[in-house]
Order: sequence, then C-alpha cells, then structure tokens
Amino acid sequence: MGISFGKLAGRRSIVASVLLAAGAGAWAQGKNNGADKVVYHIDNAAAQATKGLRNVRNHLDVAPDTRIIVVTHAEGIDFLMEGAKDAKNPDIDYPSLVSALKARGVRFEVCEITLRNRNLKKEQFIMDADFTPSGVARIGQLQNREQFAYIKP
Repeated sequence: MGISFGKLAGRRSIVASVLLAAGAGAWAQGKNNGADKVVYHIDNAAAQATKGLRNVRNHLDVAPDTRIIVVTHAEGIDFLMEGAKDAKNPDIDYPSLVSALKARGVRFEVCEITLRNRNLKKEQFIMDADFTPSGVARIGQLQNREQFAYIKP
C-alpha cells in the first residue's frame, strides 16, 4: 500500500509553501526597513572631495534618514587628513565640513592599506575619520552584504 497521488500532491504543496515562506523571510531580512543606505566612494580627493561632500549634504537635506558611509582609499583619503583644504578653493575647510556631516550621522572610513602604502599614521587624520582594513573590500561588503547603493561623485 503506497501513498496516493492526492496525498503526494498535498505534501509537495506543503513543502513548496514552506520553501516559499523561507525565501520570502530571507528577502525581507535583506530589506532595510525603509531607510536608504548609500556608500559614497572617493579615491581622488582633488577631483571628488568637495563635490562629494556637497552631494552628501544635499542627499541628507532631501532624505535625512539615509544612512551614508563615505569610503576613501588611494588619493581619496587626503581630505580627511588634519588641516586638509581644497587646493582650488582654500576657503573650503574639509575638517569642518566633515564634522558637520558626521553630526548628521555620516561615517567616513579611511583604507588602512592606503595608510601602509603611503607610510601614513592614523594620528595624521581628523578625529571624525574611522578606519577600515581595505576600502575596496569595504565597498564590496556594503553593496553585497548590506545592500548599500553605490555612488561615486
């Protein structure tokens, strides 16, 4: 005596429902509860820092609940160093702009590989700078694991 076709179909339906529910649960966990999450990628401070900081400010003015992380590496770290100024406009004081954005919840991360390659020390950076082992790896993690949108100013 075996399982009838009706019972087998019923069991398949239950298994399919369980798998569908599990998949929906996993998808829902990947959602960010309505708040946008964005990583800004800066690898050339001279070309991107002023524009990038302005973009971040404007972004928060329109969407203040956005979680923003600015990840820097290579020459992009320069604007986070003590006393950094915009070469084209010396009236632009990067540390004060960064501090104002940090007060709004923005996180600024500096690549430690770049520090080693350029023989720099963490003490040379403003207090508002945080550090990450690898800027490029961090951007990948934020995009893939944490579903951050990517912007390169």
